[in-house]
Amino acid sequence: MTPIDGAALLDEVEAFHRRFNVFPHEAAYIAVTLWDAHAHLLDCFDSTPRLAFLSPEPGSGKSRALEVVETLVPQPMTAVNASAAALFRSVSNPNGRPTILFDEIDTIFGPKAGDNEELRGFLNAGHRRTGVTYRCIGDGGNQTVQAFPSYCAVAVAGLGNLPDTIMTRSVIIRMRRRARNERVEAFRARLHEAEGNKLRDRLAQWTEQARDSVMGAWPEMPESVTDRPADVWEPLLAIADAAGGDWPDRAREACVSLVTASKANDKGSLGVRLLTDLRDHVLIGIDRLPTIAILDRLNALDDAPWADLDGRPLDNRKLARLLGEYMTAENEPIRSRNIRTAGGVLKGFHAADLADAWARYCPPPPQDSATSATPLQPSSEPLNL
Repeated sequence: MTPIDGAALLDEVEAFHRRFNVFPHEAAYIAVTLWDAHAHLLDCFDSTPRLAFLSPEPGSGKSRALEVVETLVPQPMTAVNASAAALFRSVSNPNGRPTILFDEIDTIFGPKAGDNEELRGFLNAGHRRTGVTYRCIGDGGNQTVQAFPSYCAVAVAGLGNLPDTIMTRSVIIRMRRRARNERVEAFRARLHEAEGNKLRDRLAQWTEQARDSVMGAWPEMPESVTDRPADVWEPLLAIADAAGGDWPDRAREACVSLVTASKANDKGSLGVRLLTDLRDHVLIGIDRLPTIAILDRLNALDDAPWADLDGRPLDNRKLARLLGEYMTAENEPIRSRNIRTAGGVLKGFHAADLADAWARYCPPPPQDSATSATPLQPSSEPLNL
């Protein structure tokens, strides 16, 4: 068999996407092209990144992106409102592992859809090659526990965001509506599916040729990319290194660009956001503050979720519950304490109790923040509120 030039082939796959998709930046074309190729070599990797096309509004090209991906990946399985049971049984199919393309994922994880923990668990478990889903099989008292493999490539499209556990396992492409000066070729399945399938077949041939160089590869990661983002990008960089040409350099530039963008958009969990807002906006230069004053300040913050949590503002019970999940330096749950004010004794929180959680969970404070690494010493004077 005549060897295939991997770099030239990836160039063709990228060009095919550019005909029909308008992605928000150059890095997205590179990442999606490498993801298409990696789907042909899943058994070479310890993990597979999810590919997430997300946007704030409909009509942003998410479904079209999945349609083009569908023509390029092995055994595509289009899923809309599919159950976790259907998906893990499909992955266990002896005829071959599918590439799952999940459109309208916001209907599964959106604010009106509930938590869907079973599906979330499947997507989380299937990120790792060792991932399995356990289910009871049989009737009545004759049931046995069976492990179903969950490892498979998954691309999703939807509005808004995904659960944090899935977002951190994903290459995130923030789609947007095409501007009037942005032109793409109309995608017609009857005309263009066959073109994509020819590229898919050539990708399958090339990836078989590249299997030995990809298997067990430890691609050099950009210095700023570590931990979970490194797990996400390792398969894609291994593909780029195997292709050669300018793909190794382009892939690493795209990696840094998309990882940096994801960090900028990531506010962390609700608890981390609360801790950070308390440090940077509420308890600046203050060693303690009554709960009622903390709530007033939090709910007045612009660009913050506190004034509307599921239709209600943050209250003292929710505040206490969120902070109680974190510990003080003495390894005690953070709790409200009595604070003497000019009007009497009120319940509130002390900066000293939050300092350890700030240091462990929050990003570095802004340069212009008055918050120091060491909390202010508690004052015995009553607060004037």
